[in-house]
Amino acid sequence: MAAPMKKLVAVLTVAFVLRTAVPVAGMETHHVVGGDRGWDVDSDIGSWSAGRIFRVGDKIWFAYSVAQGNIVEVQRKEEYEACNVTNFTRMYSDGIDIVSLNGEGIRYFASSKAENCKNGLKLHVQVQAQAQAQTTMNDVADNDSEAVPPTPSTSSPPLFTPPTPLSYLTLLLLAHAFT
Repeated sequence: MAAPMKKLVAVLTVAFVLRTAVPVAGMETHHVVGGDRGWDVDSDIGSWSAGRIFRVGDKIWFAYSVAQGNIVEVQRKEEYEACNVTNFTRMYSDGIDIVSLNGEGIRYFASSKAENCKNGLKLHVQVQAQAQAQTTMNDVADNDSEAVPPTPSTSSPPLFTPPTPLSYLTLLLLAHAFT
């Protein structure tokens, strides 16, 4: 199978699995950077990340072609903004990398190729504290007032998103690839 087709199958497979899987434990969210397109120069990473909330415990998935460069993590905002990728703290080079967001703060990721970085292939992630557990019926003080169940938060993306037509296309591509 040609390298571009392998990349497409890998990206679509990761996207399918993450978009259709119901989380097993906790409230962690798995974010596939760039959505169905993955980490690619043709993706609009800035639009993809706009409005997303990243929390401690979440994971971000990078799916990319190593032929277009690796992903580096830099420490400082100035390096990130200038696409100075020479002084990185970590390099990701597997083509599919999972990064756990274990602490609060800002993390900066960029293409290891400065030109791709300057063309928008970079991501900064503001990691927030875990969401506070909402009040449950057992937490309501014993009084005569009627307890109101908590309302779902709209600040985070839903934990389960129904399959999209692209997800079905993924299944068809996988079926074709293995037949």
